Amino acid sequence: MAFDAVLVVSVLGVAAWTVAARDTFAAVVGFIAFGLLLALVWVRLAAPDVALTEAALGSGLTGGLLLAASTRLGRAGMTAASETPGSILRLAAVVVCAFVAAGLVALLLLLPEPAPTLATQAAANIAATGLLNPVTAVLMAFRAIDTLLEVVVLLVALLGMWSLAPDRLWGGLPRGSGLSDPDGLLTFVAQLLVPVGILVGIHIFWIGSVAPGGEFQGATILAAMWILTAVAGLVDAPATSRPWLRLLLVAGPAVFFAIGLAGFAIAGSFLAYPPSYAKLLILTIEIPVTLSIAAMLALLVAGPPEREPQR
Repeated sequence: MAFDAVLVVSVLGVAAWTVAARDTFAAVVGFIAFGLLLALVWVRLAAPDVALTEAALGSGLTGGLLLAASTRLGRAGMTAASETPGSILRLAAVVVCAFVAAGLVALLLLLPEPAPTLATQAAANIAATGLLNPVTAVLMAFRAIDTLLEVVVLLVALLGMWSLAPDRLWGGLPRGSGLSDPDGLLTFVAQLLVPVGILVGIHIFWIGSVAPGGEFQGATILAAMWILTAVAGLVDAPATSRPWLRLLLVAGPAVFFAIGLAGFAIAGSFLAYPPSYAKLLILTIEIPVTLSIAAMLALLVAGPPEREPQR
């Protein structure tokens, strides 16, 4: 109980400090710390799948994206005084946040007893998916459309970031951020850690059907390994015009959508799986989705094209 109380106070304190921080870099560091504390909260709530996702995506990769954004803002110079929000706008933001918080509290307090749930029906039909991990089964069977849309949102976000590049750079390469010292410590760490990290990412993905893990967590680790090799100068970001890269990005959503459409013919509805082929079809979806997500996350961190397209 004492640990939980300290954890709650820490989460609230870091959250308040992150919101109140005036420095961008400090706010990002606070956000990363907040995500790691939330991962501990999910562990204490016996939700290891959510804890893994929060640590990998919510804190790790999103924190990296925010760090990159704060670096770009620092290079761009200080915010113009005319762009600083005024007192009225700040007060309006506080009021809106207070109303949203009050609404969420009211919804929780007004829930009927017992609260409505489909957990019983879902648990009774999980065996038909062939998956032993209930979280993966729910995400790939009962909430498969949500999972598909999450992958599509990532792809749209990447395309939106690429669209920020000038027309003359479209199809080019992200900026070169790698180090040039082949004998440096970071290069040695990357050469040592990346092979192990790739194996860990594949393992986390593969055990997702029977234990905490899955495609998003595994893809995040794979993306992190590529980012490490790029920062160490071992690889360069590919040109966004490469056909194989664009095929890799759309392969996951395309296979997901194609199997969903096939569900009309083989099971009578979109993304419906025949019980005898459910696990095989889910695995067929997850492999390309994992690779696509890993590529999307890595390219989001790499940033928009800033160098001329390769001729």
